Amino acid sequence: MSEAVKGVLAMVLACTVWGLSGIFYKAVAHVPPPEVLAHRTLWSLVFFLAVLAVQGRLRLLPALVAGRSVLLVAVAALMISANWFGFIWSIQNGRAIEASLGYYIFPLVAVMIGRVIFGETLSRGQWAAVALAALAVTVLTGGLGAAPWIALFLATTFGIYGLLKRRIEAGPVVSVAAEVTLLAPVAALWLWGVHSGHWGRGGGAFGANWPDSVILALSGILTGGPLMLFSYATKRVRMATVGLVQYLNPTLQFAVAALIFAEPVTLWHMIAFPLIWTALAVYSLSALRQERRRRQVPVAV
Repeated sequence: MSEAVKGVLAMVLACTVWGLSGIFYKAVAHVPPPEVLAHRTLWSLVFFLAVLAVQGRLRLLPALVAGRSVLLVAVAALMISANWFGFIWSIQNGRAIEASLGYYIFPLVAVMIGRVIFGETLSRGQWAAVALAALAVTVLTGGLGAAPWIALFLATTFGIYGLLKRRIEAGPVVSVAAEVTLLAPVAALWLWGVHSGHWGRGGGAFGANWPDSVILALSGILTGGPLMLFSYATKRVRMATVGLVQYLNPTLQFAVAALIFAEPVTLWHMIAFPLIWTALAVYSLSALRQERRRRQVPVAV
């Protein structure tokens, strides 16, 4: 099996885990989202520290946590934490379809963030894709009587997170380990308050029964495992392939929401989602053409 095929398989597996993760978080829908988020943060830290220790790369962590990039890492940590919370909340509150929409439009939101904040130029195809996405959001807003705030929140936080990650000079495992390290004290404080009864109901879910305890502990592997597969894939396949396969994630999220969670798919969803799919097709074709042109440009020697 070639390295490229291994990379594609790793990418498909990562996106499959991400796409089906809603089932996992639905299983702890009776646990408040902040508590689930706190466990996800702490168990992710345990997972990443173990991986870095096995790889002999723990020495790389202090440079990010206490180095010059700490502010950048802290903002990235805030963005990914907000994104995780939004996804968990949407699953527990019957908004999984809207969450899937957020991850569909994320690439287009990231393009616009790059244009507005970093002055990146857009091709005509990219502008057309963004316009179609905006039309889809407008249709949903008008039809449902409210803007799809969950989708916009998830797409924006993940888009900002992705752009920040481009400026962090570290691999994905080390950088995410640094992010959850910064978040860990807040997560630990929250769980202390929950278990001691200082905020909310008295007693936390962890330790109350073994199914909840196991599910919450496994959230670290659920977070870190796909990320490592994603990192493995990006080193072996073209970024255009990574981008196209990544749409498997929201597609599975949508299928889980509609078929397993039985969330209602309205007429407005049936209009908006094809618009998003068309926008993604236009965007992907534009990205493929740009990459092909870059490969054809001769390099000066």
